[in-house]
Amino acid sequence: MAAEPKAETKRGIALVANSQAAAAAAATQAATAATETPAAAKAAMDEGAAKARMTMEQGMQQMTKTTEGFYKAAEEAAEFGRGNLEAMTKATQMLTAGMQDLGKQYVAMSQAITEHAMESAKALSGVKSLKEAADIQAAFAKASLERTMSETAKLQEAAFRLAEQAGAPLAARMTLAVEKFSKPLAA
Repeated sequence: MAAEPKAETKRGIALVANSQAAAAAAATQAATAATETPAAAKAAMDEGAAKARMTMEQGMQQMTKTTEGFYKAAEEAAEFGRGNLEAMTKATQMLTAGMQDLGKQYVAMSQAITEHAMESAKALSGVKSLKEAADIQAAFAKASLERTMSETAKLQEAAFRLAEQAGAPLAARMTLAVEKFSKPLAA
């Protein structure tokens, strides 16, 4: 994109320079013709002025086209940046909401484990033998380990889903950027 306006600018400048050269040549021609006859001088001046006007108009058209190209490129860049900002905002919102949900799940898991520990402590307080205490303690340890492993796996899975969901808007913008900027500049 950037190479195209530069080339157009060079062409526009060249056309303006050519129009100035054409005007100078026409003036020289007019001066030469003026020494011959007044009618020939007027015709040469009119022809030179017409050529200069045409060349200047072409130069102005080219400069206008170049300027429009610059404006279009600036608008596209601003729109792309706006899309990036929207994707970042969406990803941040999703991440914030997801982290709140994960926090709630963690608190619920901690409360469940604490309640289980309290039940086990109550059961231990009413034991009548050492074997009964060992059995209750073993059952508590086994249940706590299983519950912790299960809940941790759920939290881990939720965290991975959250990362995937929150990263999706950014990944989409990255894909768009690669598609947009991998095209040839002349396209």
